[in-house]
Amino acid sequence: MSATQGPIGAADERAFVTPEGVDLRVRLGAVSERAAAVLIDLCIILLALIILTLLLVGPMVLFGNGRFVQATASVIWLLGFFVLRAFYFTAFEAGPRGATPGKRIMKLRVASRDGGVLGVERIVARNAVREIEIYLPISFLFSRGTDIDAVLILCGAAWCLVFLLFPLLNRDRLRLGDVIAGTWVLRAPRPALLADLAAAPAFATIRFTDAELDHYGVKELQVLERVLRDAEPDALAIVARSIRDKIGRPDLVREEDRTLLSAYYKALRQRLEQRLLLGVRKRDKHDT
Repeated sequence: MSATQGPIGAADERAFVTPEGVDLRVRLGAVSERAAAVLIDLCIILLALIILTLLLVGPMVLFGNGRFVQATASVIWLLGFFVLRAFYFTAFEAGPRGATPGKRIMKLRVASRDGGVLGVERIVARNAVREIEIYLPISFLFSRGTDIDAVLILCGAAWCLVFLLFPLLNRDRLRLGDVIAGTWVLRAPRPALLADLAAAPAFATIRFTDAELDHYGVKELQVLERVLRDAEPDALAIVARSIRDKIGRPDLVREEDRTLLSAYYKALRQRLEQRLLLGVRKRDKHDT
């Protein structure tokens, strides 16, 4: 699903309009919130390395501090450090929540700017740049040198500072990794427990065939649920008209927009759940 974006009211709020004309407003994560999330994640990585170090010290105490034991412990420690450094952010952000523990604490999540699926390739692309945004500046920070070495270290630190401060230089607060991967970081406050829309009345007078329900997938079901919960008349009218045109049911014109959408939501959800039991998952309307 593609989408268009544009500024609206608040400075951190963006219009996110789907092809159906539905305005899903999103809020960008503040730079301070993102920085706090990164610090939390780095503290978790450091804590994991400390725990790994303590676990490796035990065998060295038990079996002596021989050359073989030292070499084995060094290899395991370096392997653990590499895994945490290379895959910590990627593994968590590739999950269903699209967020590391730090982002979850700060109520943030990574999302695709075009409304598409947040694939692993996007996550890998955005996190590959962290090497020059975080780890390289840290290495320069703890480097020492004199004369020409000191100048090179200073120039390298200044170059990395440009990448580090990149979110402050654009209106959407994008990291260089976000620009490359087509992602952004949004606020994702924990929602209150809402009523189940599928528990609404059955609307027995409105029936849909499987072919009429197979036009849409999980992505459109989520959009439809958001529209029903917001209950904005203009959005309800736009989506109802789009569904009427898509399934070709002129007899549905006389049905009230919200009634039609509620009935279609319940039927579409049941259809998708039935197909999922058979191992068939339809992600969106383009998924054949």
